[in-house]
Amino acid sequence: PGGERQRGLYSTEKDGASDSESKPDTGPPGVPVPADDTPEVLNKALSGLSSRWKNWWVRGILTLAMISFFFFIIYLGPMVLMLIVLCVQIKCFQEIIHIGYSVYHSYHLPWFRTLSWYFLLCVNYFFYGETVTDYFSNLVQREEPLRILSKYHRLISFAMYLTGFCMFVLSLVKKHYRLQFYMFGWTHVTLLIVVTQSHLIIHNLFEGMIWFIVPISCVICNDIMAYMFGFFFGRTPLIKLSPKKTWEGFIGGFFSTVVFGILLSYVMAGYSFFVCPVEFNSDRNSFEVDCEPSDLFQLQDYALPAALESLTGWPTLRLYPFQIHSISLSAFASLMGPFGGFFASGFKRAFKIKDFANTIPGHGGIMDRFDCQYLMATFVNVYIASFIRGPNPAKVVQQLLALRLDQQLHIFNSLKTHLTERGLLEEEA
Repeated sequence: PGGERQRGLYSTEKDGASDSESKPDTGPPGVPVPADDTPEVLNKALSGLSSRWKNWWVRGILTLAMISFFFFIIYLGPMVLMLIVLCVQIKCFQEIIHIGYSVYHSYHLPWFRTLSWYFLLCVNYFFYGETVTDYFSNLVQREEPLRILSKYHRLISFAMYLTGFCMFVLSLVKKHYRLQFYMFGWTHVTLLIVVTQSHLIIHNLFEGMIWFIVPISCVICNDIMAYMFGFFFGRTPLIKLSPKKTWEGFIGGFFSTVVFGILLSYVMAGYSFFVCPVEFNSDRNSFEVDCEPSDLFQLQDYALPAALESLTGWPTLRLYPFQIHSISLSAFASLMGPFGGFFASGFKRAFKIKDFANTIPGHGGIMDRFDCQYLMATFVNVYIASFIRGPNPAKVVQQLLALRLDQQLHIFNSLKTHLTERGLLEEEA
């Protein structure tokens, strides 16, 4: 979890949707503010504390509960993680769409929510269909209905979207043209931010659970440590958009997150359950995370610079290569990740709301927890594609087996000729 509702993140206290330095927004009307959502048992237990310390304890207790739940779903395995990602995606979409509906429901825009959810269905059908075709090709080729759906997947996806597009055009009302196109754009930007990013999270998960757990944990760590440093030491304002956030929290969160990322990576890199790609075994009809770990997850000796060697007395340092990559992930989580929260903060200020929802007491809605995570997911996916991922022999074989026999024979002869010319095979007499 991460984001703007981490109000104390870099701060000494919560910052609301408005402050003394801000002038009233003349934009769209605000969304009704929900009542206090703190559980009654916590209200009674913390009744003697000031609002500042009460908020600190509420946020701390709920944070521990969410972290415990996170560990639990990791224990349940990749399939449950994928299901949780889908559920989070749907809830985030609902929260953003609800804001638009709450602001403009008085205009009685026809089919707005219906079309929004229909477009969500279309986009998920497209992305998850692509994932099934890419990662479960053996299963797809074995089942005739799946093979047909896979072959015409993009045509079906486009037909579904085109149906929704035509429904939108038919729903246009003369007196609301401008507002209806505004909400059409609202829906599509929400799909771009939420659905596309959640799809990238699942792709990261298929590369190995470590690529899912470490980035998310780094964002969580940065939120917690930045909040702690800001709460106790925050003095210098960081950004005008969120004037309660401080440089002390920002810097403290950065160093804490880098150290945390290196340590967590060291612990996880030694277990094949975390480092092996998530693959589907068509014989057992189940996911597997068993493999021979790649060089990225094998301990190696690194020579230390002369200055560090004289300081520590160690000529070399034994690390997993992934730990070096974790520094990049941690740095992004702590330096760029918070800008997802700043973006969400600006969005909420524009509509005069404090949180996207009141799903989690003391933390706001699900989107308040995941605004930084979506930005992080995109970076991890780009990072893997740029520096980690190479050709996958298993996928190449799967694609070859899907070809006609004459095409397979042609590729075999071409490959045989190539290997013979390279001297890897002997020429036939």
